[in-house]
Amino acid sequence: MPASDVVEQPEQPWSRRRLRSTNERLLLGRLRALGAASRAQLARETGLSKPTVSSALASLAAAGLVHEVGTQAPERGRTAVLYAPDPAAGYALGVDIGRGWLRVAVVDLDGTVVARADIRNRARASAALTDLVVSTARQVIANSGVDPARVVHGVVGTPGVYDEKQRRVRYAMHLPGWGRAGLVDGMRTELGVPLEVHNDANLAALGEYTYGVGAGSRLFAYILIGTGLGMGVVSEGRLFTGARGLAGEIGFLPWHGRQKQERLEDAVSGVAVVESAREFGMRGQLTAKAVFDAARQGHPGAVRAVELEGERIAHTVAAAAAVLDPDLVVLGGGVGHSVDLLLRPVRERLRALTPLRPRIAPSRLGEDAVLLGAVATALDTARDLVFERRTAGT
Repeated sequence: MPASDVVEQPEQPWSRRRLRSTNERLLLGRLRALGAASRAQLARETGLSKPTVSSALASLAAAGLVHEVGTQAPERGRTAVLYAPDPAAGYALGVDIGRGWLRVAVVDLDGTVVARADIRNRARASAALTDLVVSTARQVIANSGVDPARVVHGVVGTPGVYDEKQRRVRYAMHLPGWGRAGLVDGMRTELGVPLEVHNDANLAALGEYTYGVGAGSRLFAYILIGTGLGMGVVSEGRLFTGARGLAGEIGFLPWHGRQKQERLEDAVSGVAVVESAREFGMRGQLTAKAVFDAARQGHPGAVRAVELEGERIAHTVAAAAAVLDPDLVVLGGGVGHSVDLLLRPVRERLRALTPLRPRIAPSRLGEDAVLLGAVATALDTARDLVFERRTAGT
């Protein structure tokens, strides 16, 4: 058909709605990145016309997604109204289930923690653990003063890998009975909050990328060393989880122990530090923290145990370096608290093992890495859900 015969079709209502929604999402995203901004600033940042910006802001304000937060008086011209996302438009829930501790937080849409609890995990059965998670989450929500209906999404971090098809957690060796089917569904039902479940090392990696030392890294690996051993990999800001979510399960790598074939997790963990310290002559009720504290005081057996742990961690880093070529390896988890003692033996052993030597750094987030990763992941979904619900039909 000749170009002159082309008849321009009138814009369909659904197209107008989609365009309006796209513009509103764009503005909301820019406001989250910029902080408070005027209509003129938003027009410059987005390339949208000032009338379009004004219309979109009016719709967002009517939906309760943005609000006025002040004014700006320029050197010339009229005083400008400043807008920002309304953080109270919705809330998200983050949960970190560890062998020793349960951490739960409720955050607003800005990511500000409005209530939090850190509880000793003394549950020794899966039913008791689910009860503890549900009761603690309920209490945190109650302490926040937030209507539970406004907590729109939650993310749970746990050892192991959640199998979506079988609806259960697999490979959570240190949480007895945690692999039973139905546990996660039960928590969802009891809480009345949509819950995602993710591996704790993966969430720790995301937390470190979002809030910690991993920010700006092209590809980094977070090695979680605690009761067990795990690794999360973030590439270009996204988690790499593999074909079945098992990427980073380095604890299953074979390791030749002194007397038997072991897994790498048996050699690189808090338990391994304690076992080594006993072999080197330490006595009494020992924990990994006690061994590291003793090493700082110069106890010969503790020093040898810590050096051995550093050498074993170096093997873990070498494996990650060979497969992934990361620009950064972050050491975190319970043992990560003592990275000041571990960095020298790790680096020395790494030089002897491989020419591949990524930068090694301690976690900046410490024990909060998993929880903050859960919060960051929950926020992504919560913001989308709040936007969709509040702008539906407008």
